[in-house]
Amino acid sequence: MTLTPHTPGAATRAHRWMRPAAVGLFTLAWSLGRPWSADASLLSPAAEDAMADFITWVVILVVPVVLIVLFWMVHVLPEKIAHKRHHPQLEAIKTLCLLSLVFGGLLWPIAWLWAYTKPVGYKLAYGTDKSADYFKEHGLPEPDSATVDIRERVALLEASGVPASELDAIRTDLALIEARLAKSTVRDGVS
Repeated sequence: MTLTPHTPGAATRAHRWMRPAAVGLFTLAWSLGRPWSADASLLSPAAEDAMADFITWVVILVVPVVLIVLFWMVHVLPEKIAHKRHHPQLEAIKTLCLLSLVFGGLLWPIAWLWAYTKPVGYKLAYGTDKSADYFKEHGLPEPDSATVDIRERVALLEASGVPASELDAIRTDLALIEARLAKSTVRDGVS
């Protein structure tokens, strides 16, 4: 498809885009050739002073308070985690969190890890890995020590409405543990 030079639409289309382009180039050349005053700021000197005063007061008063609150919130986080997980050593974790605040956060990772650990040694010593609050919330009696009769606790679970399949699994595990305990006491000569 070729355009003939006598077509009236071709000339007007070329003029339509050439005129704005020429005006744009002229405006650009004029603005580059005109000397501009060099100002360091868009604000007046009085407004700059007022803004600097405001920023100074914010930095002096607000930023330290926000940083202290943020530091406190981060260092109390392991305590909140331990409370949510019903960790039996919650008081010790709280103490470690406070000591971490005193020592500038050096003990905080230890408190964080301790809050997430399962207290296996505590369970061996006291028969449970939950805090007293857990038993109060669920309406269960708090175990006094590892010497509490486990069969009594299973009977309480049965009364509280635990499904029979779970209770049968617990009773089977309990029978296996008692059998192993009986073998180890006979082997050690304890009757």
